[in-house]
Amino acid sequence: MPMPFFRKWCQDEQEVNTNKALWKLSELPGAREKVSKALVKTARSHYDDLGRIADDMKRNGFKQAGKVLEARLPKTKKARSGDLGEILATEFVQEYLDYLVPVRRLRYKDGREMALRGDDFIGISKNPKNDLRLIKGESKSRVTLTSTTLQEARNALNKNHGRCTPASLYFVADRLMDGGGEEDVIGKILRAEVGAKSLPPDKITHVLFTLSGNMPLANLEADLRTCGRKRPQILVNLHIPDHQEFIKQTFKKIIDLGNS
Repeated sequence: MPMPFFRKWCQDEQEVNTNKALWKLSELPGAREKVSKALVKTARSHYDDLGRIADDMKRNGFKQAGKVLEARLPKTKKARSGDLGEILATEFVQEYLDYLVPVRRLRYKDGREMALRGDDFIGISKNPKNDLRLIKGESKSRVTLTSTTLQEARNALNKNHGRCTPASLYFVADRLMDGGGEEDVIGKILRAEVGAKSLPPDKITHVLFTLSGNMPLANLEADLRTCGRKRPQILVNLHIPDHQEFIKQTFKKIIDLGNS
């Protein structure tokens, strides 16, 4: 289950123009430490099932369980930065936009330093009549966020005519169908969408989430101004001035399971 922490951590400002929105997030004074436990626990859940981590601690002790978890985590600054950007993007979508991102993609990486191919995250919203809405998402994490990086993400969002890529939809659908029950129903709906391509543009929202040490407002506004209007567009910037130190300390806490 999602463990909301953004609203306790960040002040948010929104600029909305028809079907385009710019979200600017900045840390509230002293809030990082207050949400640290929730953020770290959430980050762990993206790499492994929390129940399995708890079982490792019970059977093998905290130190050994920490080593098991660490073996899943990337070591390089670049990979850690990218992973944390994807984690925060997923949690933002679930907390603020009320979409479900049902699959923790980072659990399925075939190399700890490798980024998974396909859409960075897919959000799903479904009403009782099985009316489907999707989010196609990209995340970028940079010390200095530039217009070039924003364009790279925009190009990825525009691939496949702006639709979620078939491989990404299949990946999510297969994981959901493995779980059975209501998840099986949603998985089958996603598989049907791969073949039918029936969702109109206004039911596929593009979300570009950025985590950065700078706050390049002019570049963000230019990107949102020039992207397509036929579908909803949401651009998010989470401004963390000590970007690299924040990532370093977050991963240190992820690995340190302590005595609790």
